[in-house]
Amino acid sequence: MCCLTFIELRVALFPVELANEGLFRFLFLIVVVIAFSYIVVWGQTRSLMKAHRLLREKEDALDEVARQREELARKNKNITDSLIYAKKIQEALIPSPIFFGKHFSESFILFKPRDIVSGDFYYISEKRGRIFIVVADCTGHGVPGALMSMIGLQTIDRIISMGDILHPSSVLDRLNMEIESAFHREDDYSQAIKDGMDIAICCIDRKAARVEYAGAFLPLYIIRDGKLMEFRGDKFIIGRRISGQIYTNHELVLEDGDIFYMMSDGYADQFGGMEDKKFMNRRLRYLLVTIHKYSMGDQMEILADNFVQWKGSNDQVDDIMVIGFRA
Repeated sequence: MCCLTFIELRVALFPVELANEGLFRFLFLIVVVIAFSYIVVWGQTRSLMKAHRLLREKEDALDEVARQREELARKNKNITDSLIYAKKIQEALIPSPIFFGKHFSESFILFKPRDIVSGDFYYISEKRGRIFIVVADCTGHGVPGALMSMIGLQTIDRIISMGDILHPSSVLDRLNMEIESAFHREDDYSQAIKDGMDIAICCIDRKAARVEYAGAFLPLYIIRDGKLMEFRGDKFIIGRRISGQIYTNHELVLEDGDIFYMMSDGYADQFGGMEDKKFMNRRLRYLLVTIHKYSMGDQMEILADNFVQWKGSNDQVDDIMVIGFRA
């Protein structure tokens, strides 16, 4: 008996207890496995639920982004459509190149708005045998510039059509007065519009062989016998002239073969070239002298191609307008 081991003795004496203990261990092991499995599954379920929630949030965010993108695209289309229609209205009010050509058979008009509509405009009209050619550059571009240009265009047309003002300087004086009157608010000066326009007006009287010019910042170039003459405008803008300032009226004799150039400052102000600098007026003057013997159509093509090459990958900084005509 003494040779029996403790386990053998325990089995011999307590067989039922040992059987129950084995069952208990087995059941305990099952419970541990089930609990561990539950913990693992519960953890995975939580992770899956969290991932599903994050995925749902991302899908909602993507849906919101898509909705906003669609809304933005719709608004952009509406704005673009409105601008395109506004451009048609602006083009209907500005004289066409064909109408301009009725007064000057040899002429060109290079007109490149920076945006769809333009703050630059031109005008031509004949009154009492005198042909008025106007080039103007309203402050700003796009919609604000275009609105200002329409006001300026209609005001100039009314002033010249009345027929009692025959000199360019007098037209500018009247235009300045009417623009100031239109935008000045006596009840609240702080709300007055402070924008205006740079402008050049050339008047040609073929019968009298006379040319008159007046301007606010914008120049008039005349090439005669291969040499360029420059007439500079006064340095006070239309709509913001100080009281007492008078625009200068330049006069000269018209000669056969005279070539006239009028322009806004957009071409000269364009950045580009090897050093990414402005084109500048001196380059433009040199270019005009270089190409003036070509036909007007070829001159416009050269100016347009040169502008594209100079600009390169830069954005167009302003509206572009250059007008050339042979008197």
